[in-house]
Amino acid sequence: MTDSARSGLAAAVKRPQRADARRNFDALLAAAREAFGEHGTDASLEEIARRAGVGIGTLYRNFPTRQDLFHAVYFGEVEELCAAADEVADLPPWQALTTWLEAFVRYAATKRAIIEALNRDSAMFATAREAMYAAGTPLFERAQAAGEARSDIAFDDLLRMISGLTAAGFVDEAQRDRVLKIALDGVHT
Repeated sequence: MTDSARSGLAAAVKRPQRADARRNFDALLAAAREAFGEHGTDASLEEIARRAGVGIGTLYRNFPTRQDLFHAVYFGEVEELCAAADEVADLPPWQALTTWLEAFVRYAATKRAIIEALNRDSAMFATAREAMYAAGTPLFERAQAAGEARSDIAFDDLLRMISGLTAAGFVDEAQRDRVLKIALDGVHT
C-alpha cells in the first residue's frame, strides 16, 4: 500500500491512545459493523452501544454523529482489508489471493449496508479505494505471474465480479461461499 494511502486511512479512523478507550472504540466499531449489516443505516445507536458493552455517552464521545460512525466503520473495514493483504502475502499465490478475496467479501457486505450514507465523491473515499487496490493488486499479479490466475483479466475486473456476486441475496453464508468458489474457478487457471 502506498504511504499516502496508509496515512490517509489512519487519518480517517482516529483511535484513542489509552488502552481502555481503544478497546471501547474497537468494540463500538465491531458492534456497529454487525448492527449495520443486520439493519442497515437505521440501526439503533443505543443497540450498538449495548452490543459493545458501553453506555450511549461513550458512543457519542467517540462518534459525535451517526455519519462519524459510518465513516469510522467503513474506513476501519478498508484498514482491515489492507492489513489482510499483508497477513497473507507469504502464502502460496492462489491461496493468498483467495484468502484476501474472502476478506474483501466481508468488506463488501459492510460497504453495501452503509454505502448510501457515504460520500463516494470525497477525497477520503478515493483514498480508501486507492489503498484497497494497492493492497490487493500485488496478490492478484503474483497469482497471474505464477500462472494460477487468468492473464486476460484485470484486478478491477475481478473486484467488480466479486462485488456483483456479493450484492446478490443468498440463503446463507454457505451458499454465498459456493457461488464465490464457482466464480473463482473461472479465474483460476
